[in-house]
Amino acid sequence: MYKIIASDLDETLLDDHHQICEANKKAIHEASKRGVKFVPCTGRGYMAIQSILKDLDLDDKENEYSISFNGCALTENKNNRLIFFNGLDFDKAAELFEFGKTKDVCIHVYTSTEVYVYNLNEDERQRFYNQKNTFIEIQGESIEFLRDEPIAKVLYQNVDVPYLKSFEEEMRPMTDDAVSVSYSSNRYMELNRLGVNKGDTLRQLAKLLDCKIEQTIGVGDNYNDMPMLLAAGLSVAAGNSVPDVKEACDYVCENDNNQGVLAELIEKFILNEK
Repeated sequence: MYKIIASDLDETLLDDHHQICEANKKAIHEASKRGVKFVPCTGRGYMAIQSILKDLDLDDKENEYSISFNGCALTENKNNRLIFFNGLDFDKAAELFEFGKTKDVCIHVYTSTEVYVYNLNEDERQRFYNQKNTFIEIQGESIEFLRDEPIAKVLYQNVDVPYLKSFEEEMRPMTDDAVSVSYSSNRYMELNRLGVNKGDTLRQLAKLLDCKIEQTIGVGDNYNDMPMLLAAGLSVAAGNSVPDVKEACDYVCENDNNQGVLAELIEKFILNEK
């Protein structure tokens, strides 16, 4: 019997309007009644998913959990209690910020509670508004003002993903021994501390809950989800997933994120479990 569903949010649980469809809500509620925990496993920060937790009646609840910042943070939803946080060293974050300034990208710098944005374009501004997420624009040319803040991750945004991937070789002196590189939402290069990923944090949560990793389901759509999908007992790809994710998963949904990915997998693997 499965005990945990670890789910990506954007382009997996959420539709193109960043909403949870009713079929997904109903299915998650039914799974919960059967003792299956729904755990958001997202690149967003935990403060940026409060409205989603509220929609699922999981906000401010004891013994309910969220994995955020691509695995940098594990929180209990009650009072957003931080169980652990494994962020970037400030000097490395500053180095990544300076490199990003030399490229045609919007840069996000995530602290534990805020998102600071440099070179914001209108497409990315609209995405923040559509997601109902707040941000602070960086007015200067440095992030020195964040030196004493815990930094979760840095990301570069450009809708041309091959352009983002073209940086990898040039960045190796900065990243090889210190930074994990992944991609999400067909627009982001994600930069976390080396070794931080959704999969390892899912393993830690399973251990915390005395749950075998074989009793977990991971569901996602993009490259930053791969460690979670490879770690989970059952890996599920949204119908709109990138081809490499579909290839890696045990099951590929017919439904895309607008049709109810969670509804499909819960119906098949939880409600009709044999």
